[in-house]
Amino acid sequence: MEEIEITSWITLDAIKKKAKTIETIGNLQTGHSMSVFCQIEDDNLELVYSDSTANYLRRFEDKDEFESAIEQRKEEDGEAPCEDDREFEEDFEEEEDEEGEFGAEDESDGY
Repeated sequence: MEEIEITSWITLDAIKKKAKTIETIGNLQTGHSMSVFCQIEDDNLELVYSDSTANYLRRFEDKDEFESAIEQRKEEDGEAPCEDDREFEEDFEEEEDEEGEFGAEDESDGY
């Protein structure tokens, strides 16, 4: 594994934009770091965003090392299941519709 310190999130974002994202672990809104595992051609990378320490770009030698790093990061940071997020959003949307405040506009208002 090779590791390079990156001082700017903008640089990490530029790399992320050109890469194929495989997995994102962590959340900067609820934690202090986020790892984006991605691929550019034959390179397996981890982009580490942090609000408390240095940011890094890590390049893994092979697919096994890459997959091992993903599993290790999941254990360290934990995983938030996507299904729970969808259920929460659906429940929230149902509440909005029932209250009528966020539903379709009333056409009698002339809007």
